[in-house]
Amino acid sequence: MGYRPRRMSNAVTPVARDASLDFQAGQSFAVRNGQAIADVCGGMSLWRLAATLGWIDIRLRYRGSMLGPFWLTISTGFMVAMLGVLYSKLFNMDLQEYLPFLALSQVLWAFMATVVSEACATFTEMVGLIRSVRMPLFVFAMRVVVRNLLVLAHNVVVFVVVFAIFRIWPGWQLFLAVPGMMLWIVDALALTLLLGGLCARFRDITPIVNSLMQIAFFATPVIWKPSQLGAYQVYLPLNPLYDLLEVVRSPLLGDPLSLRIWAGAILSSAVLCGLSWMFFIRARGRVAFWV
Repeated sequence: MGYRPRRMSNAVTPVARDASLDFQAGQSFAVRNGQAIADVCGGMSLWRLAATLGWIDIRLRYRGSMLGPFWLTISTGFMVAMLGVLYSKLFNMDLQEYLPFLALSQVLWAFMATVVSEACATFTEMVGLIRSVRMPLFVFAMRVVVRNLLVLAHNVVVFVVVFAIFRIWPGWQLFLAVPGMMLWIVDALALTLLLGGLCARFRDITPIVNSLMQIAFFATPVIWKPSQLGAYQVYLPLNPLYDLLEVVRSPLLGDPLSLRIWAGAILSSAVLCGLSWMFFIRARGRVAFWV
């Protein structure tokens, strides 16, 4: 008996005449804020993955090298030694007083400048992973911070050696740098989310940020001491990087840290975190289309 194809019915299901479709242009602020919070919480739960990615970045960057990241430590040490001798003569300063200041300032500034530079590529350099794997974006921000913290840990050797040579010990004030470093980590995470999203949307921002950091290097007391400004020290609080640098540098040098510097650093961090969060709420769902 042959196969007979079943005849399809032409009947159309009736639709109620009062049916309507409701289109919405976007989600409310509360919904997007909740999704951003879930992204951060999900990223923090994957901290082992972020730490592994940061460690792999370091290993790939120095693959085939005998000393690995310590090449950067050695180059930083030579630069500090040469600049210390040169600028101590130009500024008529005692080498024993100036060289520890310069060594610590260079190491801390290198961390700050590198975080700012690499924050611009937080999402663009991970375009393949972002488009293929559903993962909290906060993981990529933590990856950048972990990678730079590992480099900072290597460069700590530079000012430790200088401090040992000149027999400098900051004393109990050394532990006051810990809350300052925690503030740096929070700022670094906020900065990676902000610049990572902005530079994914507008690619021209990256060279602008790098140029501004070069200007900020000379406007911030890194190779020169704040006391050299004399009466013009009153204008230093206008530079937010000065307060952020001092909350870590002053305790390590054994210098007293005023409440005004702490207040300025906390205020700058609050403004940065606020701007970063507002932008992240709006841009979190669009990053995958921007990269």
